[in-house]
Amino acid sequence: METIINSPIQLTESAIAEIKKLVAVQPAGKVLRIGAKGGGCSGLTYVLDFDEPKSGDQIFEIEGIVCAMEPAHGIYLSGMQIHWENGLNNRGFVFSNPNASKTCGCGTSFAV
Repeated sequence: METIINSPIQLTESAIAEIKKLVAVQPAGKVLRIGAKGGGCSGLTYVLDFDEPKSGDQIFEIEGIVCAMEPAHGIYLSGMQIHWENGLNNRGFVFSNPNASKTCGCGTSFAV
């Protein structure tokens, strides 16, 4: 694992608050995994889940939330902002990714 000082992504205040609620019920040793994987209607989908850190992960912390990301995902996710929406029409995490050339209508997949 490689610890990095500067976070490659940003979390808004609402995302931080929601993630901290989720962190509180996770088993010890789990960190927030942020990444991308193949799939979705635009080619890649976002990964936002709790997982154990893996060898080779970049580890960073945002407001006390320990995060892990595979270094290769940085080219897809660097500069991304994650926001939590909690409205009547929209509820969930919203990804604003400056590296995405297009996104699907639901906002969970993207192309670069």
